[in-house]
Order: sequence, then structure tokens, then C-alpha cells
Amino acid sequence: MAEASVEFLLQNLKDLLLYNAHLILDVKEQVNSLYKNIDLFKALLKDAANIRNKNQFLKTTMTQIRDVVYEAEDIIDRFVTESAARKAQGRIKKTLKKIGHTKTLLNVGKDIESISAEVKRIHDDKKEYIIRALQQEGEGVAGIPKKREAPIVEEENVVGFKDEAEKIIKLLTKGSEELEVISVVGMPGLGKTTLAKMIFRDPTIKYEFYNRVWVFVSQEYSRKDVFLNILRHFDPPSDNMYRMDDEELAEKLCRVLEKEKYIIFMDDVWSNEAWDGLKIAFPDKKNGSRILLTTRMKTVARHAKRKLEPHDLRFLDDKESWELLKWKALHSKECPEELEGDGKHIAIQCKGLPLAIVVIGGILRDNNNEIHWWKNVAKRVDAYIVLDQVKTMANFIEMSFNHLPYHLKACFLYFGVFPEDFQIPVWKLVRLWIAEGFIQEIEGISLEDRAEEYLEDLVNRNLVMVGERRSNGKIKTCHVHDMLHVFCRMQAAEENFFHEIKQFDPSKYSPSDHEWQKHRRLCIHSYVYSYLSSKPFGPNVRSFLCFSSDDFDLPPADISSISGNFELLRVLDGKAIHFPRFPNDLTELIHLRYLVLSCHFKILPETFSRLWNLQTVIVQTTSRTLEVKADIWKMMRLRHLKTNSNTSSSLPVPLPANKSTNTEGSLINGNIRTLSTISPQSCTQDIFARIPNLKKLGIRGPLANLLNSFDSVGKLDHLENLKLLNDVHPKPSSEGKIARFPQKYQFPPKLNKLTLENTRLDWKHMSTLGMLDSLEILKLRDYAFDGERWQAEDGGFRVLKVLQIGRTNLVTWVASARHFPRLKSLYLRHCSNLGEVPLGFADVSSIQLIDLHRTTKSAAASAMKIRDQQTNKGREFKLSIFPPDQVQ
Repeated sequence: MAEASVEFLLQNLKDLLLYNAHLILDVKEQVNSLYKNIDLFKALLKDAANIRNKNQFLKTTMTQIRDVVYEAEDIIDRFVTESAARKAQGRIKKTLKKIGHTKTLLNVGKDIESISAEVKRIHDDKKEYIIRALQQEGEGVAGIPKKREAPIVEEENVVGFKDEAEKIIKLLTKGSEELEVISVVGMPGLGKTTLAKMIFRDPTIKYEFYNRVWVFVSQEYSRKDVFLNILRHFDPPSDNMYRMDDEELAEKLCRVLEKEKYIIFMDDVWSNEAWDGLKIAFPDKKNGSRILLTTRMKTVARHAKRKLEPHDLRFLDDKESWELLKWKALHSKECPEELEGDGKHIAIQCKGLPLAIVVIGGILRDNNNEIHWWKNVAKRVDAYIVLDQVKTMANFIEMSFNHLPYHLKACFLYFGVFPEDFQIPVWKLVRLWIAEGFIQEIEGISLEDRAEEYLEDLVNRNLVMVGERRSNGKIKTCHVHDMLHVFCRMQAAEENFFHEIKQFDPSKYSPSDHEWQKHRRLCIHSYVYSYLSSKPFGPNVRSFLCFSSDDFDLPPADISSISGNFELLRVLDGKAIHFPRFPNDLTELIHLRYLVLSCHFKILPETFSRLWNLQTVIVQTTSRTLEVKADIWKMMRLRHLKTNSNTSSSLPVPLPANKSTNTEGSLINGNIRTLSTISPQSCTQDIFARIPNLKKLGIRGPLANLLNSFDSVGKLDHLENLKLLNDVHPKPSSEGKIARFPQKYQFPPKLNKLTLENTRLDWKHMSTLGMLDSLEILKLRDYAFDGERWQAEDGGFRVLKVLQIGRTNLVTWVASARHFPRLKSLYLRHCSNLGEVPLGFADVSSIQLIDLHRTTKSAAASAMKIRDQQTNKGREFKLSIFPPDQVQ
């Protein structure tokens, strides 16, 4: 997209001029001129982007702007790559000719000046026209900020589906003990998935089916992925499982499902062949198991189960449509009188199609008090209601897309790079947005916080759906509706925003094909090894994203295939690609900002610090230890360094400021936000002094000495999330008992979340944790505490919302409402000796969930008493007990 391209290039040029001028010293004047020329685009783009799809001339001009910006970006990035390599390889390489590079930059600068002049002329000639067009569209004049709205939590129940849900729940919970397939059929946008998810979350279904699995199939599905996704519900997939073929996985899944009653929600099945290929894994043990299937095809539904007629999902009536529109546009059941007439007209014209209402509601939301805007939409709704329903959806989505502010458009289209119905972890999405350059820095607001604001904005506009929220209300996972996903892919193809490879066919690929070489982002969903084996050449590719579940070891001969053929990469998410040794050629990718590296090695070499642009580094290694020799203290853009949780990383010791022979040795890296997981030996005052803004810290290893002297951790004033994982390997874990524990004043002041594992502390130390002023989430994993009795003390845990207790020998737990006054969720895992859950929790007004997994029957009985008392008081409360036979 032209808007995002210009913003990114401007920021990139600014960083080069400010921080890395030594790399462009020979062409600094040209780069500075280039920056000034491109800056002229910004104001025009912010205005023109809102109406470009209605003005072919502006659309063509913006495409020209985008292409010339891409060309300038390519030339500069290649020049910087060669310049960095030349400086790294010594004086001999510095004699390389630079005239050609300078001349090329000058030519591009002239091209951009020419386009800039043309754009300025259009802007001057059409300024009044653009303003009038924007006003007609209800946008207002560019530059006038709009008021911000509070984030809205998406409701679970959807208007008009209650009676539909009740019918289907009855079919699922009553009837034959044989395996039954119940199908929901309807057109795109009618709400099949929404209804299914409503049923999936229903307490009756949760109670009836403990083994409750959601799986998305889609038009282009993989049997292996479907089977793996179902198996994940029972156990994390092992390496051996990933190596199984479809038939072996089907047999394994069948054996797992045979054990207990189950329900599987299969969303978006497209063909009879798809069902036939999957059904072999679903055994019928005559125990009342069920499958709920959603599909657009009635023939598929009838093929899946001939005995039961498919459930045809109805359209909303006029009253329901109006109720849904009010909720989506105003987030209220009430509507100002002056908007009601136009609002009801809009609702009726949507003809009962929920997706249409939701999208229109998102368009109205930003202008819900502007009468002229509602009138304008009411006049135009008919134009978007056409007989061709697929076109109708595209028109609705495009209308909402065009209404987005320019800074959100690239963020929204980026959802298309992920697989359909993929629950996207927000931490991943946010860091990718930052790496792609979509998030612009504002003083006083971190890039991560600003990205989360963008996400909440997209949710409020009903373009992004929340999957799960954290206890603090922030979004944990998210996704887009499949019709919106299709739109993102179509729009991306038009914009050359990304290229998707679902089923790679070597016979249709040629490295010399110009069409392949122009792609800037590649999203590979399967056959990654086949693709890399074809020796692909992507001179302009900036992002290489793998979403395949087929992990593989990259042969030594192909280790250089990525860095050699994609030299300008900024994003490399290659979790599926396992490197047997550190790929030294990787250090040549100096533009890398986001890196996921799967490997078998134990050392991150010193040369890794050449990647000075890196912001996020995620290392997935099979080794229990990782020695980081790279000087991360010089990597001033680094924000997140993370390894898998069973690996302990040792960090390099920074040179003391008073002895450093290199002035950079004493620098403070204020950008680092995440370090996880590192060794206790790396938790020194000198290291933590270099990273004062650290927010998340994970520590794994023998913790005894660290906890005896905890002051270095306590001085991390911005630390919010701390994991302390006591690992005394090769000694038995039973020898890991911690005798001493830090005092309250030694903990970081802003600590919000604390996780302990295998520390085997005495329960008396819980009083210290109870005094932490900001602690909202406490996870006591396996053997965090040791002892048969825990007597909670008064005055503690005043703000605690989530408490999780793992394996322990706890027998008696004495607590009441005054000990946990704000607790919302309690999770007990494998507490096999616990006599009962404290009945005092029945008086905790805030508690909403108790989840028991393999506890005692007496503990389950006490939890049911708490549930009964809570529901009798009219409070919303959920109780989950596994296995079901603990329910008396």
C-alpha cells in the first residue's frame, strides 16, 4: 500500500540519517533529498486514500507512487547491505566502486521528484474537490482528529440466535447414544460460525461434553493439520506426531477419542470428499458423542448424516436486524430519536444478513452522533444490496475498508497473511506489525501499546473478532471472519501487499519469472521444503512467513538458500525450518527486524550481533542451554529476546563502563522489553542496569542463590511479568527446595504477574506474595509450594484476579472472601490430596470461574456447593471439572 510504504521508507531514511549515516556517507546528500521529496506524499495520501477507489486517476497516481517508493527502497536497502558488508570485510572491500550506487540513487531521487511534483499538482488542482468528496463521505477534513472511544468487549451472545442455539443444543444433548452429525447450513455471512461458537461456549454443552474441540476445515484444508489440531486438545503434539502421515494420525486420534464421550465442531466443510477423508478418525462407541458441522453446501450436510435433516440457518427479521445494528453501531439497546428512522431503514435494507449489519454498524460507529452521516448511509445502502451475494459481501467489506484511517489499512490487510480462522496470538501480531513498519513511534507511548490501540480500534469497527481476552481485559488472541479474510487476500493481490502460497507446485514456478520476483511478502502454508528446494529467488521479498505444521531439518546444502536468495528480508518466521547448525550466512541479512529461528545448536555466536536492526528474536532450540555470545547490548533496536521455556540462556557480560575500550560497551539499551528464559547467573545488577525498561523476565535454572539475593531483580522498576522456574538438572527436581524467599520490598514495584515452578517453598511464604501491591495473576505451577496446610492470612492479595495451583501435596486450605476479595478465576491442577476448595469462596462476589483438573472428589463436591451458592445469589458462575466422574 502506498500509505504504508511511504511511512516506512520515511522512517527508514530518518533512522539511516540519524543513527547509521556511516553506511550511506557517500550518498548522504541524495538520501536527504530523497527524504524531503517523499515527505511531500504524506499529506496527499492521507486525503486521497479515502476516496481513491472512486477516482481512477488518483488510484493510478497512488499506484505510481507506491511503485517508485518500492524502487527507491530497494536501491537504498541494497546499497546499505553492500556498504555494511564492505565495512565488515575490511579495507580491501572498501575499494569497491560506489559511483554506480550513487548514480542510481540520484536517478531514483529525480524520478521521485518528478512524481512528487505531479502529485503536488494534482493536490493543488483537486484540493477543493477532495475536501468536498471527503465531506460527502462523512470523513471530515484531513488533519482534524476524531474523538477516541473506549474499547468495547465483544459480547458472547448474538442477537437473533438464541432460539436457533436452543434447537441445536437439544439435538446435541438428547436423542440416540450413537454418534450423530448435526449440520448448520447457510450462505456466507449468515452467521453459521457465530452460532456454532455460541453453542460451543454454552454451559450445557460444556457440562455435557468435557472433550469439546473446535476445528476449522475450510476449502483448502489439510487432513494432517485437522487431525493435529484436534489432538492438541488432549496433549501437546510431539515431534513423533508431526512425523506421522495422515493415516497414522487418524488411527491415533481414533484411539484417543474412543476413551470418552466427545463433541467436535467442524467449521466450514466444503465438500463430500473432505468429510469422507476426515470421518474415519471419529469412532462411534455408542456413548452419545456428537459432531456439529457448518457448511455452505446442503449436499455436504446431507452426505455427512442422512438420518437428520440439516439445520437451515434463517435470516434475521427486521426487529432483530435493528437490535443488532444498534448494538454494533452504538453499543447500546437505545438509539437517539433523530437517528432511529434512518437506522431502521438501514437495518431493513440489509435484508437480515448479519455480516452486512455488522459491517455497516462498524462504518456508523465512528459517526454515531452525526445525523447527516446516518442519512448518507441510509441513501446508499440499496446500492450495495444486489442479487449477487458474493459481490454484496465484497462491497460491504470494501465500504468498511475505505472508511478506515490510512494508518489502519495496512494493519487490517495483514490479517490475510495468516491462515483462515487462525487464532492469532496478539503478541505475535503486534511484533510483526512493528517489524513491518506499520506502527509509528509517538513520544510517551511504546510501539507495543500503540499497536494494541490499533487492534482495539479494528475490533471496535467490527472488522476483527476477539478470540480470548486476558484477565486485565487486553486481547490475547484474535482473527477475522472468513469473508473478511477473502477480502484481505483479494485486496492484497491488487496492492502487491503479499503473495500467498498454499499448495506449492514446482512445475509452475520459475526463478526467473518476473511476476515471482516482484513479491514483497511471502506467506507459505505448506510444502515449505519443496519451495526452498526449488531454489526460489526473491530479490524484493521483505517478509518470509511460514505457517506449515510440517517441521523439517534443512539439509546442510540448503542452509544458505534463504539468506542467499532473500537478501533484503525484514521478517523471517521460519519455525517449521530446523537448522542443524547456526546459519552463518544469516548474519548478512542486516535488515532483519523479526526472526524466529528453530535449531539444534547451543550457541548464538558473536557474529549474530551484526543484525543491528533486529527487534524480536525467538529461538526454538532442542538444547537445554543456549549460550548467547552475541553482544546484545550493542543491538540498540532489540526489544524482545525469547527462547523456549525449557531452555536457559546465558547472556554475555557487558564490559564495565570504566574499563571499556569500546564506548558502546557501557550503553544502556532502553528498548529491551522481554528476556525469557535466562539463567540465574545472568541476573546480575550490571546486566539489569543495561535494560531498565524490561517488562517481562523469565529465569530458569537453580534459583537458590538468586532468591537469597533478589535485589538485582527488584530494581527493575518497569517489570510486570516474572517467571521463576527452578531447574536443578541433572539433580532430581525433588532436591530443588528453596529455603529462603525474598521480602516484599525486594520485588519489582509494578509486578503484575508471577509464575513459580518447582521452588518447593513453604506455604508461609505466601504471606509475602499476598502483600505485593500490583499482583493480579499468580501461577503456582507444579511443586511451587510444599506442605499439607495453607492458612491464608488477612490483608493479603488485595488485587489478585487469577490464581492457579499445580501439583502439590496440599491437603488443607483455609481461606475466605477477605483473603481473596477480587479473585475472578481459580484453577487447580492435579491437587490430588486437597480435601476441599475453601467454601468461603462462595462469598467472593467477583469470582466467575473455578476449574478443577484431576483433583479429589471431595474437592469437586465443595466446588459444586460454591457454584450453587453463587448461582442462588444471581451471579454468573462457571464450574469445570475433569474427569467428569468426579461429579457426584
